[in-house]
Amino acid sequence: MKTFEQLGLDSSLINALSKIGIVQPTAIQEQTIPYILEDRDVVGQAETGTGKTLAYLLPLIQKIDIHKRETQVIILTPTHELAIQIQRVIETISKESGLAVISIPIIGNVNITRQIEKLKQKPHIIVGSSGRILELIQKKKIVAQTVKTIVLDEADNLLDEKNASLVKSVIKTALSRTQLLLYSATLSAAAYQRASELLKNPEVIRVTDKIALPPTVEHMYFIAEQRDKIEVLRKLIRIIIPTRGLIFINKSEEIQNVVEKLNYHGLQAEGLYGSAHKMERKKALEDFRSGKRSLLVASDLAARGLDIENITHVFNLDLPENPKLYLHRAGRTGRAGNKGIAVSIVTDKEVPFLRRLENSFEIRIVLKDMYQGKIIDFRRKSKRKR
Repeated sequence: MKTFEQLGLDSSLINALSKIGIVQPTAIQEQTIPYILEDRDVVGQAETGTGKTLAYLLPLIQKIDIHKRETQVIILTPTHELAIQIQRVIETISKESGLAVISIPIIGNVNITRQIEKLKQKPHIIVGSSGRILELIQKKKIVAQTVKTIVLDEADNLLDEKNASLVKSVIKTALSRTQLLLYSATLSAAAYQRASELLKNPEVIRVTDKIALPPTVEHMYFIAEQRDKIEVLRKLIRIIIPTRGLIFINKSEEIQNVVEKLNYHGLQAEGLYGSAHKMERKKALEDFRSGKRSLLVASDLAARGLDIENITHVFNLDLPENPKLYLHRAGRTGRAGNKGIAVSIVTDKEVPFLRRLENSFEIRIVLKDMYQGKIIDFRRKSKRKR
C-alpha cells in the first residue's frame, strides 16, 4: 500500500487529510490519483464508501492554478444532494490545506439570477447538474473553454438514456483536449459504450473489493400484505421509537404519500424529494440531522450522497431492486462501532430475495413479529396481533 506522498500529492493536501483523520489511501485512490495527475482520462469503478470523491478531488485541487480566476473543473452529478456533499468536501479540503480554491454548486430548481451573481466570483470548480450548467454555458455565464477537466460522478446514472444527451452536450462545449474522469459504483455496458465515444485512451480501473456490512448491524424482517405495509411500519415505529430512522421506498412519487400517512398518525416524518426546491430539501435534511424530525423517507436515488451520522434504524418499506442496494441502505446504520438495525417489511413472495441477500453478504435476516407492543421472535402458533 502506497502513501499519499508516494502517489504524488503535495504536503498541504496530505496535512489537510491528516486533520480530518485520513492517513492511508484507499484502493481506488491509490490506483487513479497518479493517472489524474498525469492528465489521463480515467474510468474508476468501486463500491460506495471506498473514497471515490477524494480519488478525483485531491489531484484536481492540486492541479488548479489558484492565480487564474477561471473555471478549471466541472463536476457533474445526478442529484442535488450529491452535488452539495461534494461541495462540502471541497470546502473542507480547501480550508484545511490553506489552498484558496473557490467552488460553487450550480443545480436546477434554484434561482438562476442568484447563480449568475455567484459566478461573478469566477470559481475554479463548478459542481452540479448538467441541465443547469449547460444552460449557463449557453448564456455565456460559464466559460467552458477554460475547463481542463470534467468529472462524471455516478457516471452510470449520468450516462443512462434519460441524461446522456445533456451530459454529452456539456462535454462538447469544452475543448477536445479536456480531461474526462468517470467514477461510479457500477458501470453498465450501455453506459460505458456511450462514454467510450467521448474518452481518449482512458485508464480503466475496477476495484472489486467487497464492502462488508458492519457487524454491528442487526437484520430483521416482518411479513405483511402489500396493502398493509405502511400500517405495519407505523406500528413498528411506535414500538421502536427510533432516534433517527431512514425509510427507503423504490418509487420517488410515493414519498409524499408515505410521509403524509406517517404524519397523520403523529409520527415526525420528512420526505426527500428529487423534484423539491433546494431550500425544501435543505430544510428536510437539517430537520432530520438536528432531530426535529426522527424519520426521513427517501428513494435510493434521492439518498445518494447523503452523509448523516447516527442513523439508528433503516426501514425497507420496499425491498431494493438489486442486492447491492440493500448493502448501501443497511450500511447507513451501525457506523463507527454503534449498533444499528435494518428492518425489512416484505410479502411472502419477497422472502426468497432475503435469502439471496443472506447468501450474498453472509448475514442473517431474522423473521420477527409484533405482540402486545413488543417485537418478538416469530412463533407460528402465537396469536399474532398486528
